[in-house]
This record gives sequence, structure tokens and C-alpha cells, in this order.
Amino acid sequence: QVQLVESGGGLVQPGGSLRLSCVASGFSVKSYSMRWDRQAPGKGLEWLGSINSAGVITYREPAKGRFTISRDNAENILYLQMNSLQLNDTAVYYCGRGWRDGPRGPGTQVTVSS
Repeated sequence: QVQLVESGGGLVQPGGSLRLSCVASGFSVKSYSMRWDRQAPGKGLEWLGSINSAGVITYREPAKGRFTISRDNAENILYLQMNSLQLNDTAVYYCGRGWRDGPRGPGTQVTVSS
């Protein structure tokens, strides 16, 4: 059974950093493409970036230069390091299996506020 559980969200000031984690079970993250999405209040789901099984990573514009996707194959965890957070980064962040679509976790709330 595929299960994804995100954690690491919280309240952070503008300019701050957070590292989100996504613990996967039922499959190996190294064998699949994995991604991060987010959904801001009142908006649709937004794809941030993905990593494939070969380790190739692609970011969408909001994440370029500020966010870093990585994974720990031994622990079966996907990460999203977020730096220089801005007010409009406030959203629920989801990890998912698949490059642009596929099962997602329940999400973790990130709130950027002064």
C-alpha cells in the first residue's frame, strides 16, 4: 500500500527557511519519480518540481533558486529545502509519487508571516 506522510511545516518569518520531509512506505522513492506540489489558500494545486529515479531534478519557476528537492534512499524519505521564504509561499505542501501526477500525502501547512 502506497503511503506518503509529509512533515516539517510551520510558521516562519519572511526570509526564513524550512525543510519539509516526506516519509514513503509501500514502495522505494529511488525507484519512482517523486514530486512536490503546493496549494495556496483559494488557489489550485501548483507543481513545484520533481526528481526522477536517475536523480534528475526539474523545478518550476516559483521554486527555482530557492527550493531544493533531495531524497534519502536508505531512509526512503523525500525532502524539500525551502529558503528565502516569502509571504506568497504560504500553502499546504504535498509530496507525491510520479513526475506530475499520482498519489499524494495529506500535506503539511507552511505559513509565512511576520
